[in-house]
Amino acid sequence: MTAHRFLPSGPLTGRIRVPGDKSISHRAIMLGALAVGETRISGLLEGEDVLATAAAMRAMGAAVDRSDDGTWLVRGVGVGGLLQPAGALDMGNSGTSTRLLMGLLASHAITAVFTGDASLSRRPMGRVIDPLSEIGATFTPSPGGTLPLMMEGAETPVPITYRLPVASAQVKSAILLAGLNTPGITTVIEPVPTRDHSERMLKGFGADIEVEEVGGERHIRLRGEADLKPQTLTVPGDPSSAAFFAVAASIVPGSDLVIENVGLNPTRDGIYRVLEQMGANIERLETREVGGEPVADVRVRHASLTGIDVDPAVAPSMIDEFPVLFVAAALANGTTRTSGLEELRVKESDRLTAMADALRLIGANVEEAEDGLTIHGTGGATLPGGGPVATQLDHRIAMSMAVAGCVSENGVEVDSAEPIATSFPGFLDLLKEAAS
Repeated sequence: MTAHRFLPSGPLTGRIRVPGDKSISHRAIMLGALAVGETRISGLLEGEDVLATAAAMRAMGAAVDRSDDGTWLVRGVGVGGLLQPAGALDMGNSGTSTRLLMGLLASHAITAVFTGDASLSRRPMGRVIDPLSEIGATFTPSPGGTLPLMMEGAETPVPITYRLPVASAQVKSAILLAGLNTPGITTVIEPVPTRDHSERMLKGFGADIEVEEVGGERHIRLRGEADLKPQTLTVPGDPSSAAFFAVAASIVPGSDLVIENVGLNPTRDGIYRVLEQMGANIERLETREVGGEPVADVRVRHASLTGIDVDPAVAPSMIDEFPVLFVAAALANGTTRTSGLEELRVKESDRLTAMADALRLIGANVEEAEDGLTIHGTGGATLPGGGPVATQLDHRIAMSMAVAGCVSENGVEVDSAEPIATSFPGFLDLLKEAAS
């Protein structure tokens, strides 16, 4: 690992465009691989996580290629047509790839070995193993339910009705993907809404899927065995990636930045709603719909932020954005309290401890609880900075520290900026462009 120092920045101005949404990119490749014919995808995120998904689908018989104009072409094999992979499926750092592909393969009579990097190999897979076992798949994980893991898909998968014990779009999606090759109706009951990209995209590809509100819960029913039709898709800009620039523009004086083509799915836009509650100056321009997803250009201007008590109910719509929200809170007037964030302890790192340690190291006043952080803001004063911060190989910790470096006196040093490439390869260049 090579240390990197993020330096103080001038105002963020002009117009930028962030890469395609990671969640939608994963799903577009997977569903394209299960359709019969050629799916064309524009705006695909070309980070390491998505490329791991592409490599896995190639290993099971789909053709996944990038054309010279940047469009990705996926020639699918049809639901039920996946081939036995010749070797282990290396998922790199991608928990999404792993959990969704486990679901996809659970209803195919295929044996697969999943491997990943050191960070991914610490992440628990039990939450998907449990429902997929009910469908008929069998698993041999490492101790603690982690990777490396061998799974054998069901010869005769059975449809299940599964109530999610924890809000998780990955678990929901894994079960629905398993349902594609399972005769009958697979049902997921979701007490707390999570990102609904899978439902939207499955419908777009022609799956027989319906969503019904019953007693305040979402009942999602999918009828297998599905016949998916190839699509032409445009992936909107990733709201999680855009959030780093939205926070930076909010806290760097003089900033006036437009982030183009941002996906604003209501199950994903919690960070923008919370920033606005804190007093952020955010405008949604040219609101439109692209491929079934709401999209807008987002204009963010510097504003004085005020600490708030963040409603735990918003967590599923911004779970990946809390690290950078903590940075905004560190610069706000007053105190920001967060709770209900136990999920952050089982991400690429324990993001609560990692961010608490990082922020303290660079001069912020932070208290850590089991389920959240309390942050006493500086009232807009710059943080001293310092380091080196331990990123724990977590891209969102590294990018959050880059934002903190923008409003520091002496810069913020991290032990490595390399993990950023997993989700946002051009992040550092784009940050430099916005601040120049």
